[in-house]
Amino acid sequence: MATTEVRPAQEIAQPATFHAKAFAANSATSPLTPFTLQRRTPTAEDVQIEILFCGVCHSDLHQARNEWSGVMPTAYPCVPGHEIVGRVTKVGSAVTKFKPGDLAAVVCLVDSDGTCPECQEGLEQFCPNPTLTYNFPDKHLGGVTYGGYSDSIVVTERFVLRVPPNLDLAGAAPLLCAGITTYSPMHHWGVGKGKKVGVVGLGGLGHMAVKIAHALGAHVVVFTTSPGKKDDAIRLGADEVVITRNADEMTKHTGSFDFILDAVAADHDINAFIQLLRRDGNLTLVGAPEKPLAVAPFALIFGRRSLSGSPIGGLRETQEMLDFCGKHNITADVEVIPIQKINEAYDRLVKSDVKYRFSIDMASIKSE
Repeated sequence: MATTEVRPAQEIAQPATFHAKAFAANSATSPLTPFTLQRRTPTAEDVQIEILFCGVCHSDLHQARNEWSGVMPTAYPCVPGHEIVGRVTKVGSAVTKFKPGDLAAVVCLVDSDGTCPECQEGLEQFCPNPTLTYNFPDKHLGGVTYGGYSDSIVVTERFVLRVPPNLDLAGAAPLLCAGITTYSPMHHWGVGKGKKVGVVGLGGLGHMAVKIAHALGAHVVVFTTSPGKKDDAIRLGADEVVITRNADEMTKHTGSFDFILDAVAADHDINAFIQLLRRDGNLTLVGAPEKPLAVAPFALIFGRRSLSGSPIGGLRETQEMLDFCGKHNITADVEVIPIQKINEAYDRLVKSDVKYRFSIDMASIKSE
C-alpha cells in the first residue's frame, strides 16, 4: 500500500478548523487519555458527523500499541476508531445525499484517489493512494488523520454511508469493519442458498460471518476449539458446530465445503481446513496470524482448491452490506462501554473477554 510522507501542518494551506474532544494514545505503552484535536470545518463536499457510537476493533489496539511497526508505524498522539456511526450535523454546499439529522456511517477509509482502476471499479479498498480513517497522512490539515474515539468527524461525502434506521446503532457500528470484512468475501465467492459454508473461529469477525452466511441462506458450520461456544454458535445461526480437536468430527466433513472463512488471528493448521474444501472450493483468510502459515501445495493442487485473503469492501459493497443487514435486522453482539473504560476494554480484548465486540457510547465523552 502506498504511503505519503507526513508533513507538518504549517506546510499545508490551512482550512478553517474547530476543536473536537477525543481519547488518544500518546505512546505505545501509555493508556488512552482525553485529547483535544482539530477537525476541518466542512468544505463544499464535506459532511460533519456527531459520532454516537464507535466500535472497538482489535486493529485499534494493535495500532495504539504500535504492534504493526514494521508495516504501519504509529504516529502519536493516535486517536483510533474506524467503526463509526453518528448523526449528520453540517453539510457543505455541494453535498446532495445527506442533510443535517440523517444517520451516517464511516468505515476504515475516508478518501482515495478516485482515478485508479480500483476506484473506477468501486473497489476503493484496493486503491494505491488511500487515506485511512486514522494514523494516516492528512492531506487537509497535515499531520495524521484521527479516528472515531472522538465526538465528531468530517468526511468527504463520497465516503459517508447511510445507516438503515431500524438498526440498533451500538450494534451497527461494528458492521463498518467486522460486518463488511466478512460480507465482502462471501459476496465475492457467491455464498448463498445451496452452499455449505464454514466459519473458523467464533470471535468478533466470526460471529458476524455466521449471522451473514445464515441470512444469505447457506448451510453454516462453525469450527471452534471451545466446546463451550457450541450453544452460542447455534444461537447466532450455525447449523452445525465442529470441535476442531476432534479428528472424527473434522474427517466427516472432508471435501464438502464450497467456502470457508478463516477468522483466526493465531497460529493454526490451515491445511486441516483446506482438506475440507470440495473441488474448486475456496478458503479466505480474514484473520492475520503474526507468523506465516505453512501451506501444503498438494492440498490445493488436488481438487483445484484456492486460498485467498480479503480486506474490507468498497463503498458500493459496504452500502449493500448495510442495506442487507437492515433488511435482515443484523447487528453485532456488543457490550456497550463509556470511553472512560477503553483501556480496560483493550486489556480484555487481549484475553478475548468480550462477546463479541465493544461499542463505545460516545455521549460519555461529553463529561471530559
